[in-house]
Amino acid sequence: MPRGRPRKSSDDVLLRSAELIGWALGGLEREIVATKNRLSTLTAQAAKLRKRVGARAAAAADAAGAPSTGTRKRRRMSAEARKRISEMMKKRWAERRKVK
Repeated sequence: MPRGRPRKSSDDVLLRSAELIGWALGGLEREIVATKNRLSTLTAQAAKLRKRVGARAAAAADAAGAPSTGTRKRRRMSAEARKRISEMMKKRWAERRKVK
């Protein structure tokens, strides 16, 4: 009689393997359901917050007379101002090149 543990038959290994896979799948499916529930809850909360923010933004826009799209009017720089800035930057770069 051989000493040590008896060898497992391939059928035993396959059954045990299938059982473990079944448990793993069951756990994954439970996690998927729980995650979907959390996602739907978070989506509902986000929708409520968007609705509240949208209502406040619309009220603030009506009070301020600003457009409700949320875009800001940009300030434009005059051609004279652009020219002044350009000249100053050229002067700074020229001075910097002299130092090197």
